[in-house]
Amino acid sequence: MTSRLLPVFVFATLMAVIPFVPGVPPFWIVLLDNIGLAALVAMGLVLLTGVGGLTSFGQAAFCGFGAYTTAVLTTTYGLSPWLTLPLSLLVAGAAAVLLGLITMRLSGHYLPLGTIAWGISLFYLFGKLEFLGRNDGISGIPPLSIGSWKMLDPGSIYFPIWIAVIACAVLSMNLLDSRTGRAIRALRRGHVAAEAFGVQTARAKLLVFIYAAVLAGLSGWLYAHFQRAANPTPFGPHLGIEYLFIAVVGGAGYVWGGVLGAAVVIILKEVLQSYLPLIFGGSGQLETIVFGILLVALLQLAPTGMWPWLTALLPQGDSRRRPAPADALPTRAESAPADGVLLQVENARKQFGGVVAVNNVSFAVKSREIVALIGPNGAGKSTTFNLITGVLQATAGSVTVRGESVSGAPPQEVVKLGVARTFQHVKLVPDMTVLENVALGAHLRGRAGAIASMLRLDRADEARLLAEAARQIERVGLGDQMNQLAGSLSLGQQRIVEIARALCVDPMLLLLDEPAAGLRHMEKQQLAALLRQLREGGMSVLLVEHDMGFVMNLADRIVVLDFGTKIAEGTPAEIKTNADVIKAYLGAAA
Repeated sequence: MTSRLLPVFVFATLMAVIPFVPGVPPFWIVLLDNIGLAALVAMGLVLLTGVGGLTSFGQAAFCGFGAYTTAVLTTTYGLSPWLTLPLSLLVAGAAAVLLGLITMRLSGHYLPLGTIAWGISLFYLFGKLEFLGRNDGISGIPPLSIGSWKMLDPGSIYFPIWIAVIACAVLSMNLLDSRTGRAIRALRRGHVAAEAFGVQTARAKLLVFIYAAVLAGLSGWLYAHFQRAANPTPFGPHLGIEYLFIAVVGGAGYVWGGVLGAAVVIILKEVLQSYLPLIFGGSGQLETIVFGILLVALLQLAPTGMWPWLTALLPQGDSRRRPAPADALPTRAESAPADGVLLQVENARKQFGGVVAVNNVSFAVKSREIVALIGPNGAGKSTTFNLITGVLQATAGSVTVRGESVSGAPPQEVVKLGVARTFQHVKLVPDMTVLENVALGAHLRGRAGAIASMLRLDRADEARLLAEAARQIERVGLGDQMNQLAGSLSLGQQRIVEIARALCVDPMLLLLDEPAAGLRHMEKQQLAALLRQLREGGMSVLLVEHDMGFVMNLADRIVVLDFGTKIAEGTPAEIKTNADVIKAYLGAAA
């Protein structure tokens, strides 16, 4: 058994033994049932909100879809509860598709507001539909059964609930530990970097939204057969807020944090509701006030959640561990265009309202050539990069890569042609390791999908991706930092990590936006040597840089921009003596 599954096995064994321990009060079993049901929803929110960065307050409504589906099918049509399980998950997933296609287009504060809106709408809809029993709901739902054994008491349905929790936790961990999981995790830092390496961000958002909804639907299905009744009350917006709170308390980025958060919140609520009225007399709402104060104090103690706070106390693994050897990924066939031109920019123009950021700029990058794009701050260099890579669409002009027009093409299509880039402002996922960040660059070189990842059928594909990432990390000289969190590195090291991530694309053209910023002198020399090595290996490089010493000793040709207009182009020796360039950098008086 692998070290990864050993804790899961120990936890499963412990949970299986609890109901058979003599003297365990039935109330504790009911409490554990409720914890398991909440944990399923919280695990979905871990992936959706904690990992994917997509806040949802409406997950309780998906529990309602699962519960009402099985309630209607078993009471009205007489179907077996087990036959309604796939239908309940299908209904929850279908609802997520419809809502996700609308909601996932929103960003910023509009996204959580959108989930609150449809959460409230569905809550009232459940209470108004006649075939759902209106506000009274549906009662007389048959219990789960296996043969003649009917799961009528909390101690018997305990096992299906916790089998579901453990199975879903393993599937969720498998999903995160994969090519698809890295794409989901990259969403939290914005879509630009993820799309630059081929991630279909809209599809990734919808995928994780559906997955979270299906887990909530499973919780609702189990809840209906646990309570043997379904009414709108447990599926309202207040429960949606509580589920999100559970995920945050446990650790929003950690699968097992969802289980821990459910245990902490539900037990704390139960203890306060049971004992505070006895201590202070009367009932009132004192427990709600104390509950809120205690949770705020808890988050002050562990701001990222309880799970990472607890695991930080455990011994850490070897940070020098390397991925297992694997077959090399297929490389891009080197086929230079007949004219030797990889990139051709013709009269590219970009306007933002009345501001012209790039003004009819033209230049080319040939095979095995290093071209520098320089100019004062605000000259339009990064905007030109964004026009080439599809982040921005040109107002006029054209961009072609290997003779194929990419004007108006999205970044996912540009990178398929062998164009990879870094960014002026580093765009790494700080709580992913260097290895995981770099492996994102090889996203298009993998093939395994979400289902294969959850079932662990992607291991050969994943091993090749990680081995390629490790090779590129060693290539740029950061092998000792491979398993460190990217956010713990210096700015200069993070820029080098971005270069390694771009190299994982197996590019023919590498675009580097200020790669030497933040590097010490020796690190700049090592970077220059690496870029020369890449050129000798057949790669072309287009770089933006402010360090003129670095540029002059490295570039074959230099293109100079000033206020969005190209003012000069030539060899380093020609640029050094160009009067227009001197004027742009030093002013007319100089």
